[in-house]
Amino acid sequence: MSNMKLELHVGIFVTCMVILSGTFCVGDTDMVDVAAINSLYVSLGSPPLQGWKPVGGDPCLELWQGVACVFSNITAIHLGGMNLGGQLGSNLNFPSVIELDLSNNHIEGPIPFTLPPTLRTLSLSANRLNGSIPDALSLLTQLSNLDLSNNNLSGQLPSSTGSLSSLTTLHLQNNQLSGTLYVLQDLPLQDLNIENNLFSGPIPPKLLTIPNFSKNGNPFNTTIIPSPPAAAPAPVAIGSSPQESPWKMAHGPSALTAPVPASTRKSVIAKSVIWIAGAGLLVFIVLGVCLVMLRCIKRRPEKKNAKKLDDVGVFAGPLNKPTCSDSDVETANQEEKGKCEVPNRSTNFIPKVQEEQDIYVKVVSATSEGNNGHESINTGGASKLSSLQPPPQHFLPTSPGEKVIINPAITTQVTERQVMSNSIRVYTVALLQQYTNSFSQENCIGEGTLGPVYRAELPDGKLLAVRKLDATASMGQSHEQFLQLVSSISKIQHANIARLVGYCAEHNQRLLVYEYCSNGTLHDALHGDGNHRIRLPWNARIQVALGAARALEYLHESFRPSIVHRNFRSANVLLSDNLEVCISDCGLGPLLSSGSTGQLSGRLLTAYGYSAPEFESGSYTQQSDVFSFGVVMLELLTGRKSYDKSLPRGEQFLVRWAVPQLHDIDALSKMVDPCLNGAYPMKSLSRFADIVSSCIQREPEFRPAMSEIVQDLLRMM
Repeated sequence: MSNMKLELHVGIFVTCMVILSGTFCVGDTDMVDVAAINSLYVSLGSPPLQGWKPVGGDPCLELWQGVACVFSNITAIHLGGMNLGGQLGSNLNFPSVIELDLSNNHIEGPIPFTLPPTLRTLSLSANRLNGSIPDALSLLTQLSNLDLSNNNLSGQLPSSTGSLSSLTTLHLQNNQLSGTLYVLQDLPLQDLNIENNLFSGPIPPKLLTIPNFSKNGNPFNTTIIPSPPAAAPAPVAIGSSPQESPWKMAHGPSALTAPVPASTRKSVIAKSVIWIAGAGLLVFIVLGVCLVMLRCIKRRPEKKNAKKLDDVGVFAGPLNKPTCSDSDVETANQEEKGKCEVPNRSTNFIPKVQEEQDIYVKVVSATSEGNNGHESINTGGASKLSSLQPPPQHFLPTSPGEKVIINPAITTQVTERQVMSNSIRVYTVALLQQYTNSFSQENCIGEGTLGPVYRAELPDGKLLAVRKLDATASMGQSHEQFLQLVSSISKIQHANIARLVGYCAEHNQRLLVYEYCSNGTLHDALHGDGNHRIRLPWNARIQVALGAARALEYLHESFRPSIVHRNFRSANVLLSDNLEVCISDCGLGPLLSSGSTGQLSGRLLTAYGYSAPEFESGSYTQQSDVFSFGVVMLELLTGRKSYDKSLPRGEQFLVRWAVPQLHDIDALSKMVDPCLNGAYPMKSLSRFADIVSSCIQREPEFRPAMSEIVQDLLRMM
């Protein structure tokens, strides 16, 4: 009886475990993993692997051969010795893979530029890989075992190899790698095999202490790094006797045992003269700078009751002196300037780039808190410094419309608020909190790769869009680099590009302030719910495509230096009240292409079907923007999302589904967005499809330039 009870309890326990495990295992594989494993399967030549598919599928739930998962993420791929061919392709953007074993196969081509940053074990040995080891290794900070042996790899070890702080096993034998081994000397290696390569030079002594170190078959010229050369000896008197004592011959400086050649003496004398001349010039420059500074200090008006100016010419707090009119500021002498100042308000002066020795200044000013904190931007004409008479002496506070008088000496001091831009307002965090209701969720109008976007309402009712950059988005960027980025973005001026009107950089917060577009994004207009969806007739869709094309044409071909957007998608196509297009995120490529943010951006573009094939290998050019633009045009044509998980497997990625049908007139008619109700000219539809087809060509060189696309769309109007 007791045995029966025991068996019953065991049966219940097993049943519960099965139910629990089923509960945790049910669910689709992460779509980023699916996109990556689909791409790998195609690159390998679609080999006969159980369960594997070129499009869609569920690797974790369907137990694909060689694939291991934890919940909905692929964590390991083991396909060693499976007689695989093809190449590794360019998309290995698995977000959670820890082990990747593709050893003992016939895989050719280079190692992908993009590798999973979570890898701990990577084995690609005994294949036919060629090319060099990519610099992307620096991202694999958790990698402990790397085996690239028995391939056809060449070139030197990348300097990024030295950042693999967890690497304990490295096998590179039987390749054609060259150069020295200095990059490996500080790694915690316990097993290093570099046999039968072309490594040369001395072996760092630290490597000789590795427990398992195999190095035969390399043209090393020595096994120990020679001692560094001694410093050049000072010249000595000529005529020293060559018959020195044995002790001096063995231990004394070599310069004491032989005469110094005449040529060497001349060289030393010449170098000494150069150093003396250089030192004298440096002293002269320092004295000159000191004299100029003293002169500037003496020329400043000394008023006991005057309010002190800060480095950027900002006035704050109540002032009890009479106000100055515009003419007063221009004509007042030094004594009069000390008697009149501006009433309570905060003014920011942001001089522009100095060009051809002339400084142009645009004034951005705000009223006081007494006027409810209302901000106004003076976009009036620039004032040319060289035309001001008499020469200006100080930053002076101004009202909107007033001219600015500045001291050229002060403009050389680059500070936070002296950003070289066009009428860019410097906001405080407190002010932006006030305008966004402390960045409340109801004011959040978008979640982007770089951080959320909030609606900001000024006291006068004017609306702005504030992008709050995530800490990871600008982690590797210094404060000066951020200001330079703001300066660069402020120069982007185009009717179809969202204009930057301000920024904030304080308390470890970085925010960008843009014009506000009232009709949301094209993504919402096409795919949103009833409240956000907008009826777009056929001609309006052509207009939207044309506006977006003109924006990219400006970035690619008119702006200097040219800009690659890197994140073009329907969610970044903004619509105004009259459905005019404004493209957002222009000029943010430096943030999108660095570190973990760049990896996330690449994964999202790939997962949502916007990425060009070459982007998966880390290459992104203007033609990659063209591909993404073609995907947006497909959304306008079909009304479908670029990636829609709710559709059947073969229709989830818009490009893959649409490409075979673009040149079939009957299939094309069935692809059109049903919301159009057939209200479009068939000829216009066919031309639109032709443009789409040219944009999404697999090879970048076959895609047209944006200027060509603009002309093609203009012919459709």
